[in-house]
Amino acid sequence: MSDIDIKAFRSAFTGQVFEPADLGYNEARQIWNASINKHPRLIARCSGVADVIAAVTFARASDLLTAIRGGGHNVGGRALCDDGLVIDLSRMRSVFVNPATRRVQVQAGATLGDIDRETHVFGLAIPCGIVSKTGIGGLTLGGGVGWLIRKYGMTIDNLLSAQVVTADGKVLTANASENDDLFWALRGGGGNFGVVTSFEFQAHPVATVLGGLLLYPREAAVDVLRHFRDFMASAPDELTAYVALLHGPDGAPLTGVIPCYCGDIAEGERVLAPLRKFGNPIMDGIQAMPFPVMQSMLGPSFPDGNQNYWKSTMQRELPDDAISAIVEHANSLESPLSAVVLEYYGGASGRVPNEATAFPHRHLPWDILFIAQWTDPAQTNMHRDWARAGEDLLRAYSQNAHLLSALDVETDDVIKTAFGPNLTRLAEIKKKYDPTNFFRVNQNIKPEALAVA
Repeated sequence: MSDIDIKAFRSAFTGQVFEPADLGYNEARQIWNASINKHPRLIARCSGVADVIAAVTFARASDLLTAIRGGGHNVGGRALCDDGLVIDLSRMRSVFVNPATRRVQVQAGATLGDIDRETHVFGLAIPCGIVSKTGIGGLTLGGGVGWLIRKYGMTIDNLLSAQVVTADGKVLTANASENDDLFWALRGGGGNFGVVTSFEFQAHPVATVLGGLLLYPREAAVDVLRHFRDFMASAPDELTAYVALLHGPDGAPLTGVIPCYCGDIAEGERVLAPLRKFGNPIMDGIQAMPFPVMQSMLGPSFPDGNQNYWKSTMQRELPDDAISAIVEHANSLESPLSAVVLEYYGGASGRVPNEATAFPHRHLPWDILFIAQWTDPAQTNMHRDWARAGEDLLRAYSQNAHLLSALDVETDDVIKTAFGPNLTRLAEIKKKYDPTNFFRVNQNIKPEALAVA
């Protein structure tokens, strides 16, 4: 690129453009995960859709590798790229709530915290995520799991429409009646098909939930996990709950149960009683709280600036042998910041057919996450090896399936398993909307990859 090309781009751009020598560039290229250290040639921080079109058009004409940054919370660092252009949506964070229709228009740079702040005023919530700093864009395009998943489904099950800037610079609306193939692909197909600049969601009446932390000593982990598994098998849809093998602030190894009941609070107390009375918890912090408080509760566990690496495996069942293996592996971790999290989905999300959206794993209610987190970059190999070994030890129990948002930079084989039997249709849609694979800094679907996974 010549200086003249960049000057012309700047003149057509109303947001901020950062080059490596510019003040603010180093801050603009940083994301939550300190393991990611990439140096883009340009960062285009967009102010609106016109800026997104200008950035896509410029990148295509200049043959620049292009990444899309929403909240920047993807653990694999796909919000950035080396030597290319980053289309940064992080200033496009507006949220508009229509309380009469319970519809919410959200710009793609908004975080879950931004959304919760606006919807909670009206006693509403959108099913999305568990950490307030997460961006709505990447979360939605990967499927979207969170505290309301069993009652109201995945985030994509509540998506009504999306505005998309495609690789040729066109602005399309994707919904059930307009560009419905693109709408299908956006619901779980990742950032393969264009830059989504805004979403329209259906919100639900959720204001106060019954949630919090139930903590046990680590030596109780096997019994707690078995009881949790059996309890959740007959739990009502209003209850979403996860269990984690983690450490307390003092470094003590703990077992935590984290429920969120989104129905009537008195009924929730009755439903959660068997869970809370099991064994000898050392802390019961379960209480009624505003939904945004529940949504922000785990935020301190994922601070900016730490090193992170995740692995995920999805399973249909959680047998006793798998539980024992998970606990043993959690006991071997070297960083007190690391954790193993067992998320149980099912409910409303599990009743949607696998082919109804691009997300292909509705039949697998268990997602086991090995979350490695540490502070010393010199220890990277050790902690990554721990997370990878966790995934390996569960291969005998897993369905060779993965949650898209938890993937790092992966081989084509892993990408195929992430999209499963929906890959063929996704590749056809990719070929239609992005035939040159312009959008490829993602869990990439190649337009020519039309073989069944």
